[in-house]
Amino acid sequence: MRFALRAAAMASALAMACAAHAQIKVGIDLSTTGPAASIGIPSKNTVLMWPATLGGQKAEYVILDDASDPSGAVRNFKKLTSEDKVDVIVGPNLTASALAVLDVIAETQTPMVALAASAVIVEPPEGKRQWAFKMPQNDSHMATVLTQHMSDNGIKTVGFIGFADSYGDSWWKEFSNLAEARKIKVVANERFARTDTSVTGQVLKLMASRPDAILIAGAGTPAVLPQKVLVQRGYKGKIYQTHGIATDEFLRIGGKDVEGTLFPTGPSVVAKELPANHPSKKVALDFVTAYENKYKVDSVTQFAGDAWGAYLLLDDATGRALKTGAKPGTPAFRVALREALENTRELVIPNGVMNMNAKDHVGFDQRSRVMGTIRNGKFSYAGDR
Repeated sequence: MRFALRAAAMASALAMACAAHAQIKVGIDLSTTGPAASIGIPSKNTVLMWPATLGGQKAEYVILDDASDPSGAVRNFKKLTSEDKVDVIVGPNLTASALAVLDVIAETQTPMVALAASAVIVEPPEGKRQWAFKMPQNDSHMATVLTQHMSDNGIKTVGFIGFADSYGDSWWKEFSNLAEARKIKVVANERFARTDTSVTGQVLKLMASRPDAILIAGAGTPAVLPQKVLVQRGYKGKIYQTHGIATDEFLRIGGKDVEGTLFPTGPSVVAKELPANHPSKKVALDFVTAYENKYKVDSVTQFAGDAWGAYLLLDDATGRALKTGAKPGTPAFRVALREALENTRELVIPNGVMNMNAKDHVGFDQRSRVMGTIRNGKFSYAGDR
């Protein structure tokens, strides 16, 4: 009897020891192939730089490709939650994919740190969205600094052309409201698909409205097409893009046709030129230096910065979740991690300073965006306005 009790005690102690040293398991869903590959590849490059620990505990990373397809993202999320039993998922890169997986994270009570931009992913942060967080700044946040730049530079009329999907819809909503508030008249509203090979019809309609400036609400390499056609057709006004363009491939494909483009962006994209007193400058520069040492000079994108910010966010939140006593691999730990993410305070990351709460699952303020421009084939700092 004593032997049986001793054996049971040893087994219990061993189980407790194993639980105490359980790995944090992170699922990562990215668009490394398909139309959004120019976004997903920099994200993956950064994930491959992540340290092997989170919150001081050993971490395991499971990386999957959704091929830029919302149905692929759903399949990946189901696999990560049901088979891999992850504690948290980082990604996806696309808004449509992030919306498609909300049911999965809610049903499995698994926190998601999305790398897609639109506010609809996390707002309102209740119901199934209480499990959703995201790294990129809200479109409204970026549209604020963009429309301020337009107003400060005498833009009175604007033509809009955006993706015919949730990204374009979100930007139209935020931009049109802010433009109206700043007395900027939107004289045209056109749409195009990410996979379109021609936008001549839309561009001719835009130019016929004779706007002072045109905003292209796209992301990655597909956003190049309208700008190339505008330049080829002789448009002479200012061309604005969104923060979704900040990829090396956009510059390569756009070439001279995207020179002078104006766009809002996270601090990491223009870290080298930020004012010395910018709160994210040191963190952003440290990341940029490490990224360029591993890959190449001037290759950091908004999406790479977001992915590094995701690691810093998880590292900070994991440490606090572990202090609750909840063990990785359990429902209790996923709940503790969700609550820790929601209570992030003054966390400096490459793209800003995060302060989350139950009503805000992004946590950025005006320190998270600046105006950028393309100068001599590179993304450069254009000031806050």
